Amino acid sequence: MTIIRRVTVHEGPGGRFESMAVFDEAIAAPRPGLLLFPNVLGTKEADFAYAERVAALGYTVLVADVFGQGKRNTRADPDMGRYMAELNNDRSLLWDRVNAAHALLKSLDEADETRTAAIGFCFGGKCVLDLARSGADIAAGVSFHGVYDAPPFPNAKIAARLLVCHGWDDPIAPPDATVALAKELTDAGCDWQIHAYGRTGHAFTDHDARMPEKGLAYNADADRRSFRAMADFLGDIFG
Repeated sequence: MTIIRRVTVHEGPGGRFESMAVFDEAIAAPRPGLLLFPNVLGTKEADFAYAERVAALGYTVLVADVFGQGKRNTRADPDMGRYMAELNNDRSLLWDRVNAAHALLKSLDEADETRTAAIGFCFGGKCVLDLARSGADIAAGVSFHGVYDAPPFPNAKIAARLLVCHGWDDPIAPPDATVALAKELTDAGCDWQIHAYGRTGHAFTDHDARMPEKGLAYNADADRRSFRAMADFLGDIFG
């Protein structure tokens, strides 16, 4: 196994972006391509490390920058949601950026442009859902502890099969929001499934999430189970 990381600086809607391509050079290319959308903090080492685990399964992974080059947050930032808020307030721009990331993934020599999917965490889960809502030709999408609110305009036809990995005690996506997402996807005729983990809140894949009083905490069981669910789901689609 020879895992490669390659920084990719690219132009996109609203400026310049810096994403990271990750793949196992020992696996013959082109491989199925997978977008990885980070959480509210933007691209970071934790995302690259997760991408390496996924790349070892036989995928070319693009850790997608949707905030813009240099626009990164830390947990100590008093306004760590400012870049996310810009896109929450302009869902059309968010759709443009996630589709630009998909186009970049398909342009990589290491990725099979006819076999692509997306995964995302927290705000990145919303990115996955919005990419699917935009009608993108991804085969599949996986949201981990995502954000489920629908955009304020009609969706395109959803072609992707979707897996939603959800902490049942997530204060950001309470039961009514989860049921609303299920209804939205059902009404759209989408092939979907939701895996809900009991005694689990938001950010359950994030080793650095340590705010249980706010419903944000790492959960090793949910992290392990959701990774396996993702691997099985994508493996069933891509073979």
